[in-house]
Amino acid sequence: PEQLSAAITPQTAAILYIKSHHSVQKSHLNVEQAAGVARKHGVPLIVDAAAEEDLQAYYALGADLVIYSGAKAIEGPTSGLVTGKTQYVEWVKRQSQGIGRAMKVGKEGILGLTQAIENFQRLEKVTGAQMVEKMTPFIDNLNQLSGIQARVVWDAAGRDIARAEIHFDEATLGRTTGEVVQALKTGDIAIYFRGYKANEGIVEVDVRSVSAEQLHTIFVCIQTLLNKEKRA
Repeated sequence: PEQLSAAITPQTAAILYIKSHHSVQKSHLNVEQAAGVARKHGVPLIVDAAAEEDLQAYYALGADLVIYSGAKAIEGPTSGLVTGKTQYVEWVKRQSQGIGRAMKVGKEGILGLTQAIENFQRLEKVTGAQMVEKMTPFIDNLNQLSGIQARVVWDAAGRDIARAEIHFDEATLGRTTGEVVQALKTGDIAIYFRGYKANEGIVEVDVRSVSAEQLHTIFVCIQTLLNKEKRA
């Protein structure tokens, strides 16, 4: 908190807090600590919670504005959602009259996002344990393939989200992970992974919106691709 305070000057308009697995988590201030610094210096705290699932937690912890993606956890159309204190929300709305006008969401998108939010609030959330249960057969099947190791990994930002991590042994497979990923993207069934560690031979499968049957389809596609390479 002291370091964040020291960075604030009379020119500081706000503090922007990025809540994401892309941010380094070690020694990372939590939202409540950042809100304390913001209050002390009289500047608003804006939390970028794009992929987060709790639409109330960060405001409750002291954020003045919280930004969510309508197309990530909420599973709506391409859009954004801003919640927060009335004064700051009114300022955000003024952007539709200026530099933000080109990024305005159309009427259809607004209706789609509204319905998605209603569904998101009403439907029961899937827990990490349920995700593990769903992906276990998928992981077991992958581990039977030569040159592949799969396991459960947990969200790096601390959310209750479990994913399947797949490690491709490039020496055994005779091709790079990038080549495998590209082949699966361009197959008859397009499959996209979280590829942040593809250069290390590792991809992740986010199973939140994927059924057990679809996971099995992904496995079959991987198996077919590798068998095709062996025959070639």
